Amino acid sequence: MNSFEINRRKFIKGATASLALGALDVNGLNFMLPPERLRVGLIGTGWYGKSDLFRLIQVEPVEVIALCDADKNMLSDAAKMVSQRQLSRKTPRLYTDFRKMLAENKLDIVLIGTPDHWHALLAIAAMQSGAHVYVQKPISTDVLEGEAMVAAARKYNRVVQVGTQRKSTPHLIDAKKNIIETGLLGKVSHVDMCCYYHMRANGNPAVKPVPGFFDYEMWTGPAPMRPYDDLPHKRWWRTFMEYGNGIVGDMCVHMFDTVRWMLQLGWPKRISSTGGIYVQKEGKSNISDTQSALFEYDELNCMWQHRSWGTPADPDYPWSFIIYGDKGTLKASTMQYDFIPMDKNQKPIHKDVVYEKEKYPEDLAEPDIELNAAPATRLHMLDFLKAIRQGGRPVADIEQGHISTASCILANMSMKVGRPLVYDPAQRKIINDIEANGLLQRPYRSPWVHPAGML
Repeated sequence: MNSFEINRRKFIKGATASLALGALDVNGLNFMLPPERLRVGLIGTGWYGKSDLFRLIQVEPVEVIALCDADKNMLSDAAKMVSQRQLSRKTPRLYTDFRKMLAENKLDIVLIGTPDHWHALLAIAAMQSGAHVYVQKPISTDVLEGEAMVAAARKYNRVVQVGTQRKSTPHLIDAKKNIIETGLLGKVSHVDMCCYYHMRANGNPAVKPVPGFFDYEMWTGPAPMRPYDDLPHKRWWRTFMEYGNGIVGDMCVHMFDTVRWMLQLGWPKRISSTGGIYVQKEGKSNISDTQSALFEYDELNCMWQHRSWGTPADPDYPWSFIIYGDKGTLKASTMQYDFIPMDKNQKPIHKDVVYEKEKYPEDLAEPDIELNAAPATRLHMLDFLKAIRQGGRPVADIEQGHISTASCILANMSMKVGRPLVYDPAQRKIINDIEANGLLQRPYRSPWVHPAGML
């Protein structure tokens, strides 16, 4: 495809001008018309699925062809919002079965905003259909799902961007360029990462009939079938290991991925973790409320800590990372960063998150939007589109998303078996640990088949 990167406001003006000039007989001038709009489908029309889609619409005049969700009410609400947002004002086709959506539509891009337990199967199916994929983090719920996703991306030559948009966050890009790459930190030998948000749902809702508008069988898919006790996609699913990997899989993956990107780190040499449910024992939730994890590299330790209770260690950085060097310290979050030099003659450096409220006023009326993350997601989408059109790997390529995701999954596995783990990505095995190797692939509920078979 030809590169034609313009936002939608420029597209409207540019298209009008091109039509007008095209009618004139101008000697020697060739005017480039916009290419055919990319055809887009979204699977998972909840909070972040719609958020990702709307950011894409803001930076590229795409045509949203199809939406898919197991909740018909949420699906119809999303369709109405999309018809109001996209240039054509058309209402997308609606599906409750992704297989039918992919079979009936030739899509250039598929966005995946479902709960974690669906990411691998959906991404691979979309790649097989010929689409490029934008998939939310964590990319998988077990290590071999992630391996299969990387293999599929390479086999089908598809661009796969992972929603670890910290790599496209303006103030964090600034920190990487002006703090890390200039050597202001000196020798880095320790990193702390944390999340102290009270984000662990822990209720005891009663079992109830499944409502007619919700296909619980399809929503559950390859995961174990829990008794239905409420709409799980209203963030209730995040509190169960059946569908994800707890707070480590949800929040550590962002911070660890950002640290790896900044420091150019690959796979950890060894991973260990301890924790459990220490405080919030009264509800149904089975994810840890307290957990520490250690990701080891040569002369560098990356430590993770979360608590879904109590107060944060630093109220200004409740979800963050701190990179320690012998010349200074970098504290960073989605909201800001601070460089604290060891040399008292050197000035500290502070940067805040970038907002784009004036440039994109529609953001202010969007329900549940993360205004601080919207500029990052827009840049992430532009990077995704550039990779599609020009070739090469996007900034959050599926392989990097896999390393970050799998490392977090291995931390949970370490906590479960009670010992450190060493993963060999070349062999796709944990060294000298038969029990832990048995946890690299989760059992799938019939009739769904685990994608490890394609490795």
